[in-house]
Amino acid sequence: MLLDRALSHLREVVRVLVCLLQFRRDYRPVHQAAQAGVRESVDNPRKVTDINVSGTVNLLEASKKADVDRVILASSSSVYGKPHSLPYEEAHPTEPVSPYGVTKLTQEHMARVYTELHGLSTVCLRYFTVYGPRMRPNMAISNFVSRCLNGEPPVIYGDGQQTRDFTYVADVVDANRTLLESDAADGDVLNIGSSDNISIQELAETVRDQLAPELEIEYESAREADAEHTHASVEKAGELIGYEPSRTIAEGVGEFIEWYQANRKWYEPLVRSS
Repeated sequence: MLLDRALSHLREVVRVLVCLLQFRRDYRPVHQAAQAGVRESVDNPRKVTDINVSGTVNLLEASKKADVDRVILASSSSVYGKPHSLPYEEAHPTEPVSPYGVTKLTQEHMARVYTELHGLSTVCLRYFTVYGPRMRPNMAISNFVSRCLNGEPPVIYGDGQQTRDFTYVADVVDANRTLLESDAADGDVLNIGSSDNISIQELAETVRDQLAPELEIEYESAREADAEHTHASVEKAGELIGYEPSRTIAEGVGEFIEWYQANRKWYEPLVRSS
């Protein structure tokens, strides 16, 4: 119910933005809207495709008509799929293993086509598992923190050896802010990550050791369509826009735990119900 209300609100926001673009030509849209989540895309591929692909086309079309300078779009490391080599460079083959990854890759292709056909400047940012204050409540980090604070063992899906490159939200914000002013990456795609990947086992242990070291980690069956490993090369983003990760994963997780505890009253119910 809460998710349906949020998606309804998101659709209204997109409609309002499309209307605004008809009257203002000095905007540079930063397109972060999407139905996120691999699991949701497996369960409801039609809905996720409609939101992510059709929503992006609506925004690109409105931006073209309004003749805006640039559109910045949030893509995902999910476009890569199974790694041929690590860390992922932007030229790595894109073979997504989930419907969500397919929608984000389609979004990138749409952006490229609008650039080539209509001269609309676009930049796509491939985020690697964004975390931090106000993060999506159904992510591994938030669930580990919630369970440990409630005296419950962290639960890992799979053997814990899968690895992730987590990106602190402030770094994502900085990259987008830079691109509002810089045309250095127009027509391109950039990885936005930390280059500091960690196994899910190590992540669970990091949270557990800070909050409830007496707890034993539990394991359940791996979830389908989850990528086994992600690891970002951010060399290209560094060269083009001066991007540099500001925190190690351990530092960022520590900050998130502090934020979670300070905002537990309203945030934890979202985590527990996700």
